Amino acid sequence: MGFHSTKNDTSLFVRFSKTTTLMILIYVNDIIITGSSKEEIRSVISFFHDMFSLKDLGSLHYFLGVEVTNTKKGNLLLTQTKYLKEILYKASMSDSMPQPTPMLANLKSIENETTSVPDPSYDRSIVGALQYLTITQPDISFTFNKVCQYMHRPQEHH
Repeated sequence: MGFHSTKNDTSLFVRFSKTTTLMILIYVNDIIITGSSKEEIRSVISFFHDMFSLKDLGSLHYFLGVEVTNTKKGNLLLTQTKYLKEILYKASMSDSMPQPTPMLANLKSIENETTSVPDPSYDRSIVGALQYLTITQPDISFTFNKVCQYMHRPQEHH
């Protein structure tokens, strides 16, 4: 089919011609096919359909926890609202109030706090899940980094 993997992402395959560009992104059994020609996209989908069983879900709306919305200007808006709500529910924080970001850089932790959390692995799993949010919310990276600094021995106040 003439596709070549990219240097920076071996799961992204591209094909360039004089008139079209096509891209295929593969992650395990999820595939995104996009490009400048709807006819060429349909041709690639048909080719794959002949090779193995697949389900064409149509236009991209959701991929690996990222919601994809086409804006009126023709841009793609990437959000993770559903993923964030799942994390908040898992952490029993669904009713929490949003806080401004970025956080204040000079906030200090309470050094004398000795109340350790009962299950540090639980807190670490929540923080690990939050890391994925930095894909669409880079403004939380500083705050996320600060939280990570306390994961070796999380305390109740963290």
